[in-house]
Amino acid sequence: MTRRGAAPVSWGTDAPRSGSALVVDHLTKRFGERVAYQDVSFEVGYGEVFGFLGPNGAGKTTMVRTLGTLLAPTSGSATVAGIALSAEAGPQIRARISIMPESPGLYLRLTVAENLECFAGLYELGDVGERVAAVLEAVNLTDRANDLCRTLSKGLRQRVALARALLNDPTVLFLDEPTSGLDPVATRDVHDLITALRDRGVTIFLTTHRLEEAERLCHRVAILNTSLLLIGRPDELRERLFTRAVQVRTRAPLADPRAVFEGLDHVEGWEQSASGTYELHVSDPDAAAPEVARALVAAGADVLSLVESRHSLEDVYLELVDEDVEVRRR
Repeated sequence: MTRRGAAPVSWGTDAPRSGSALVVDHLTKRFGERVAYQDVSFEVGYGEVFGFLGPNGAGKTTMVRTLGTLLAPTSGSATVAGIALSAEAGPQIRARISIMPESPGLYLRLTVAENLECFAGLYELGDVGERVAAVLEAVNLTDRANDLCRTLSKGLRQRVALARALLNDPTVLFLDEPTSGLDPVATRDVHDLITALRDRGVTIFLTTHRLEEAERLCHRVAILNTSLLLIGRPDELRERLFTRAVQVRTRAPLADPRAVFEGLDHVEGWEQSASGTYELHVSDPDAAAPEVARALVAAGADVLSLVESRHSLEDVYLELVDEDVEVRRR
């Protein structure tokens, strides 16, 4: 078997700084009559962490398998790591990417190091020992190199799987539900590893059900429900779907809130959500807050808090996705 020469394991530091690592153009995948996803278009820049969100059966994993050359699309086109997606280009694309599936898929009777050496051989990589040592250090598993994988917790197995995905210094790293089933401590460890890779400029395509995970880790997110519903930065999506608001809490309910809030320049509407709590729809929270504070003081109110009300990515998701695709198909 011919071994390729090894380049330094840099994880993103040698990747292009401009252009697109992924270009998806009207991509569709059908299995007979069933549509996995349809007419999906987006681009992912080099060094970007791109979150791919959606309910069960929305087509997220199928998209990963398509871009990873494991499935052929029904129609449309794509470019992966600068190479046009096609059956002929499969080996070239696979040499430039890595996929970490939800299930680690390790050989449990082998040690951590033996697993990594095995997969380095499949990639036909040179300097295997150096690469294995480097990826073990990157995921903080150097001390567990000689442990059998069957003795590891699920969280540690996920770390081994991430180390395996880094062996070939991928231009694009696909992470498919990397924290599924992990406890909070193991989830935090995986998040820290992804953050470190993001900070080094690795291009990451992340599918996840954990919305707080996407909000924490991703530069942009896309929400898929067989078709692409929305794409953008989390803060952009919040602003596009929800009006901006300020929440006011007073010690006692206002005697006449209409007289206090109506007529203020930056307040577009208001509603009382609980006793002494008011949600004000505003054009500019920074301009509205001091204006509202002055009006409350003038009305003799005891103000407990006055803060901008921020919608989460979960709010955006639930506004767009109100059903589970797999349930709908039954």
